[in-house]
Order: sequence, then C-alpha cells, then structure tokens
Amino acid sequence: MIDNKFREILPRYVDPLVRLLNWLGLSPNQITCMGLAIALVAAWLVIQESFVAAFIVWWLSRLMDALDGIYARSYEKTSDFGAFLDIQFDMLAYSAMVLAFSVVWPQYGLQWMLMLFCYVLCISGALGLGAFESKHGIEDSSGRGLRLAMGLAEGGETGIAYSVFLLFPGWLALTTWLWLAILSVTIVARLFLARAELSAKEN
Repeated sequence: MIDNKFREILPRYVDPLVRLLNWLGLSPNQITCMGLAIALVAAWLVIQESFVAAFIVWWLSRLMDALDGIYARSYEKTSDFGAFLDIQFDMLAYSAMVLAFSVVWPQYGLQWMLMLFCYVLCISGALGLGAFESKHGIEDSSGRGLRLAMGLAEGGETGIAYSVFLLFPGWLALTTWLWLAILSVTIVARLFLARAELSAKEN
C-alpha cells in the first residue's frame, strides 16, 4: 500500500544518483541486475548471521530496485522487457531472503514455507487482476511498467517485515505469523476486489 506513495516522493531526492547512473552509461536493466545481486548479498549476510549488515544491504538493494524505473522514465529508456525483468528479480530477491531466514531459523520452517506459498498467490493475483483491470480499462495510477493490482502487502511492506525479522529476531514467533496474516489479507482482498471489479464489467 505504501509503494505508490514512495514512488511519488522518491524521484525528488534521487536525481543526483539518477544523473550519475546516466553518466556511467548504465542501462535500466543493468541497474535491475545490480539490485538483485545486492539483494543476494543481503541473503548471504543473513546466513552469516550479520543481521545489521544484511538490513543495510537489503535496503540498498531496494533503492537500486526503485532507481531502475526512475532512471528509465527520466531518460525515456523504459521497455516491456525491463518491467518484466524487474518483477521477476523482485520475487527472486524476496524468496532468497526467506530461504536465508529458513537456514538461520529452521525452527520456524512452517512459517517460511507458508510465506513462499503466499508469495505465489500474492504475485499471481496481482498480475492476473492487473491484466484484467487493463483489459477492462480500469484506471492505473501506479506508474509501473508492468501493471499490478494493489494490495496490503507490497514491496515496501515486505521490506519492513524483513527489517523487523532482522533487527528483532527474538520476536520471530510472533512477527512471522503477523506477516503471514497480512499476506493472507492481501490474497483474500484481491479475490474480493477481482469479483467486484470484473463481475461489474461483465454485467
């Protein structure tokens, strides 16, 4: 839910970074790949139990993830493949962190498994409903290259959840279930939203 707000605010503050990326001659897709590589480093740091370092590196990866789109739009370098690559690598980054968490805290194996299961339903629901919203001409104000239906749990909320896991590992017995509850609400809410929006268009 907070992603669109950050997408509006962030471009005001990252212009020097965007200019630097352009000066370096990087493509948006290269920035996307860099973001994934940094996220994988964050996952490796989790396995090393360097949780504060993982927290910092994770958010650096999310900054790179935001910059690719801002940079592409600023210099008219957007592409359908770039939008596709971005969402694929986002899900790979999120999943890699969950796998790293499962290595360090195997006692919460059920929660980590359910988390990945919920991610599958969240992203398939977001992409599927987004595609039908586009088909039916429902307005999209997200500014994404690839349309995703909004939900309670998106990229920003995922980053916050991971931050809580890393900084307060003693609370995992509670926070993992809380995050799963948020993911579940997102899945169910999209189901009801799909029924409301798409049934109305068919009548």
